[in-house]
Amino acid sequence: MSQEKLFRGISRWDLTAIAINTIIGAGIFGLPAKVTALIGSWSLVAFVVCALIVGLIVLCFAEVSSRFQSTGGMYLYAKEGFGSLVGFEVGWLYWVVRVTTFAANCNLLLAYLSFFVPGAKEGSTRIALICVIVTFLTIVNFVGVKQSTILTNVFTVGKIVPLIIFATIGLFFVQPANFDFSVVPDYTAFSGATLLLIYAFVGFEATVIPAGESKDPKKDMPFALLLALAVVAVLFILIQVVAIGTLPELAKSDKPLADAAGVFLGAFGATLIAVGAVVSIFGNLNGGFLATTRMPFAMAEQKDLPEVFGATHEAFKTPYISILVTAAAILVLTIQSSFLTALTISTITRLIVYATTCIALPVFRFRNDAPPAGFTAPLGIFVAALSIGLIVWLLTQVDFTKE
Repeated sequence: MSQEKLFRGISRWDLTAIAINTIIGAGIFGLPAKVTALIGSWSLVAFVVCALIVGLIVLCFAEVSSRFQSTGGMYLYAKEGFGSLVGFEVGWLYWVVRVTTFAANCNLLLAYLSFFVPGAKEGSTRIALICVIVTFLTIVNFVGVKQSTILTNVFTVGKIVPLIIFATIGLFFVQPANFDFSVVPDYTAFSGATLLLIYAFVGFEATVIPAGESKDPKKDMPFALLLALAVVAVLFILIQVVAIGTLPELAKSDKPLADAAGVFLGAFGATLIAVGAVVSIFGNLNGGFLATTRMPFAMAEQKDLPEVFGATHEAFKTPYISILVTAAAILVLTIQSSFLTALTISTITRLIVYATTCIALPVFRFRNDAPPAGFTAPLGIFVAALSIGLIVWLLTQVDFTKE
């Protein structure tokens, strides 16, 4: 099984870096303006509400993930809890959404790179850059999970440092007069803003997939998930405070953090944030690549895909067939697509995957033959029920006609 075939080289801090990387993508570089346009200063409350909603779901993931030591994440939980058919559907759909997400984010990365590399998002230059990016990530993941996690750690620092600089220095330039809570937004506007912010917090689920390459997943998974969400939530809220407090025209900005940084750090600040956006998206791509390539391997281990996908390299101890096949799919889709997020597919898939994991929490608690939990979520049954209710609400509220 995967425990013997893979190298357990991912520490709890590596897992935390993966979680932060997959949560912080491009969203935080644009969402502050969009939510402010919807509900003004009340966007700060929406950030807190969103963090609490996702926090409930993460608590479910923390307990369920602490029962398993093999690669597969949500696919493995669904298969163990509800049978092979549900497990296969969850695993396959999540692989599809990850490949699609990579393609969309890679094209978004090229859009940011075009500020530094003329023609980066057009013609032969675009194709060449896509090939370089996908090939580089394939090689890094092929030669060893430790190399991939080192790269993840580097990009985690590279993306967080500019955001921390923005948040900490910006606090000294905040103008209290820019905040206005006198007009309370209506339900539709507030729920729309909260739903929009949900997408800034998703991605944490990628952390649980490479459990078979983690040193102590039963203890480290809950630690990484909860710490990463706490760090990201605090950072996002501080960023929104600074954005509102330093940029009066925030709601109209296309690049809100860069524009706000330009106010109190000048051209250097704007450039720093632009570089941070590039680093952030690239780090997100690497974290997503690691999770995506492990899913076919996990499904082969459980006999839901041909055995060849479960093959590991003798020297590197990595699932090289799964890596190469996934990389090929990513390369073709990225070249042929533009920045179209396939919002309906990705949103429904993620929320369904989240729901199956939340439902699995009480299922495993009531089963005598369930793997023992290394972490027990406080008020776990209530948390799971509330999470499922919130997910249903999200599915009924999302306007899938919007990009």
